[in-house]
Amino acid sequence: MIHVGDNTWNLRVYITDLQVEKTLRVKGDMHIGGVMLKLVDPENPKDWSDHALWWPAKNIWLTRTRSTLDQVGVHADCLLHFTPMHKVLRVQLPDLRYLDCRVDFSIKTFGAVVNLCKDLGIRHPEELSLCKPLESEHLKKNYSEFPKRAIPIAEQNGHSYLEPAPDTNSFIPINSFNGSCGSLDKPQNGTFSCAPVHTPRKPAQQSTPISSPTGTWKHSSNGYATFNDSSSSLGDFTENLATSPHPSPDVRARLVRPKSLLERARMNIGWLDSSLSIMEQGIRDFDTLCLRFKYYTFFDLNPKYDQVRINQLYEQAKWALLNEEIDCTEEEALMFAALQFQINRQSEVQQPDSGIDASRTENGTDDDIDAALSELQITLEGPNAQSQAHDITKIPELTDYMYFLKPKRFTLKGYKRYFFTYRDLHLYLFKTHDDVRRPPAIAINLRGCEVTPEVNIASGKFSIKLEVPPETDSNEPYNEMWIKCDDENQYAKWIAACRLASKGRSLADSSYDVEVSNVKQLLNMQKPAQEPAVRINPGSIEPADYLSSRHFKKLRSKGAQRMLEAHANVQNLTLMEAKMKYIQAWQSLPDFGVTLFVIKFDGHKKEELLGVAHNRIMRMELSSGDHLKTWRYNTMKAWNVNWGIKCMMIQFQDGNIMFSCLSADCKVVHEFIGGYIFMSMRSKETNQTLNEELFHKLTGGWV
Repeated sequence: MIHVGDNTWNLRVYITDLQVEKTLRVKGDMHIGGVMLKLVDPENPKDWSDHALWWPAKNIWLTRTRSTLDQVGVHADCLLHFTPMHKVLRVQLPDLRYLDCRVDFSIKTFGAVVNLCKDLGIRHPEELSLCKPLESEHLKKNYSEFPKRAIPIAEQNGHSYLEPAPDTNSFIPINSFNGSCGSLDKPQNGTFSCAPVHTPRKPAQQSTPISSPTGTWKHSSNGYATFNDSSSSLGDFTENLATSPHPSPDVRARLVRPKSLLERARMNIGWLDSSLSIMEQGIRDFDTLCLRFKYYTFFDLNPKYDQVRINQLYEQAKWALLNEEIDCTEEEALMFAALQFQINRQSEVQQPDSGIDASRTENGTDDDIDAALSELQITLEGPNAQSQAHDITKIPELTDYMYFLKPKRFTLKGYKRYFFTYRDLHLYLFKTHDDVRRPPAIAINLRGCEVTPEVNIASGKFSIKLEVPPETDSNEPYNEMWIKCDDENQYAKWIAACRLASKGRSLADSSYDVEVSNVKQLLNMQKPAQEPAVRINPGSIEPADYLSSRHFKKLRSKGAQRMLEAHANVQNLTLMEAKMKYIQAWQSLPDFGVTLFVIKFDGHKKEELLGVAHNRIMRMELSSGDHLKTWRYNTMKAWNVNWGIKCMMIQFQDGNIMFSCLSADCKVVHEFIGGYIFMSMRSKETNQTLNEELFHKLTGGWV
C-alpha cells in the first residue's frame, strides 16, 4: 500500500530478543517513546520496561523518549535496534576471578561502575573503573600506530558491523565471544575490528546476574563464579569477595607482564571513557571487561567497613608486584612474599570478630560516636598536639651530620660529609656545626622535588635520591643529588622530612611523626630473622607463587628459605592486619601511583614519558624514568584538549605545556588528571554523597 502526501515513511527496527525485524510507518514528529509503544505487542505478556532503542550507525542510545525522530536525526534509511539496556557483562575482578554481571549498557560507564560496586559491596566506587583486557602484543606498539582503517557498515540478518563514533575510546573494541576468559580476538588480516551488534547468545554456563542475587556463589577451578539459586542472600555473596580463590594456571598465563617503562605506559590504553556508555565503546553482551582500581588515592580505608574493598585492593597490589608492573628491591620483594604467605595462612583459620556488627548494639553505637570524636580531634589537632603545644612559636628544625653527593660528568668524586640543617622547606649544608652562623656551603629548596629511597638493609645502605627543580630556568632538567645516612633511625627522620617538603609541608605538619613511624615499620619488616619462625619445609613452598620472575630467578633455590626468614617479622599479624600492611608497603614504593603515558611535547620529535600521580604530573625520560620536570596540581590553572588534532594543553602558573599522547587516546590522560583533582576534593567533613555531575565536569573534556 502506497501512502501519498501523509508525510509518513518506513522505519526498520530489529527486536533483538525476538530476532525479528519490524517495519513501522512513522512521521518525523513522532516521539521515541511512541515508536517503542508501536513495537510492543499488547497481547505479549513480556516485560519490555528495560528495553530502549539503539542506533548502530550513529553508535548511540535513543534514551530521551520525548525527543522526536526529526530531533534526533532518524530518517527512512535508518535501522534501529530495540534491545535490553541491561546486559550480561563478564567482569574480571582485581583478584582475577570472573563474574557474570547484569550491567546497564545505556548509562555512562561511571554510573555503571557505581552500581556494580554497590552490588559487590565496594565503597568509594569513584576510585575504580572498567578497562578492556590486554594481550602482550598490545604492548609492542603505541596506540597511535594501530591501523585506523575505516570499517564499512554492513547489514545482514539484523547484524550491523561498524566502528564506534570518533569521540569514543576506540581502542581495539572487543569481539564477542562465547565463554572466553577475556582475551582480545584478532582478525586474520591483522587489523582490529569492532564487535558486531548482534542477537544475544547465552553462554555455555548461564549465571544469575548479581544485581538480583537470590542464591550463593560457588567458584569452580577455572576461576569463574557460578550461581546456586537454592539458598542464601547478598550478604553471603559480599562476604565471599572478602577472600579470594587461587586463580587457575590458564588465567595467570593470560596476565600481561611489561618488560620496560615503555610497555608499562602502553598498558593504560584500555581504560573506558567514563562519560560514555559501555555500548558506545564497542562492548557487547557477554564480552569481558576488567574492574580495577584506577585512581591510586584510597579514601577512608576502614577495615571495619571495607573488607571486600581491602581484599580486592590487596589482590591488585599483589598481582602488580608479581607481574613486575611496579619495581621493588630484593628485600622488599621478600617482605611482600612473607606478608602474602601470612595472608594465605591466616585465610585458612578462623579470624577474631572484626566488630562489624558492634555498631548495631547500644554500646556499639556509643563506641562509634566516641571513636569518631577522637578521630576528629586527632585530625584537627594532630597526633602530637599536646606535646607540641609549648613549641608553637618555635620553627621546627632537623640537624645532623650526613654525606652528600651531586653527580657530575667526568668526575670520580664521592660523598662528602656535611652538617645538615633543615627548616622551612630548605636544606642547608655546612662544613661543620660551627659554621651554622655563616652562609651555607650549599642551599637546596626541596619544594616540588622528587624523593626516591635507595635502601639495602643487609649492606647497611640508607640513601635518599633527590631530584630538585632548577631555581632559575624552568626548562632545565632536574638536578640530581644524593644523601647518605648513617643508620635507619637517621634515614627515617630525613626521608620523612624530604617527602613532606616535596609536597610543601614543613616539620610542623602533624603527619611528620606518622611518616617517620611508617618508614621504621617498613624497614623492620624487611629485616631477615636468623631462622624461620614457622617450622615448614621450604621444599613444600613454591617461591614462584610469591616472587616475581626477576627476583625468583635471582634467588633461585634460596627463595623459599629467605621468604620464611622474612616471615618471622609478620607471623603475628591477623588476616586484616597483614593485608593492610601489604597495601601500606605497596604505597611506600617509589613508583607507586604513577600512571605512565608515552607522549610528544609540542615542537619536539623525541618520545618521552608523562607520569600522572595523585598530586602532580611529571615529565620523565623514556628509558630510565628520570624526572625532567614536575608540575603540581595546585599550580594548575586550566587544562583542555583540542579534539581535532588530539593534543592536550595544560596551563600552569609558570607557563603552558602542550603535548600529544601516543600510547593512548588523549581523553584517557585528561580523565586521569580530572579524576585525581576530583579525588582531592573529598573530605570527611563534607557530605559524602557522590557528586557525579562534578566528576563528569572535571573528566568529561566537553565543558
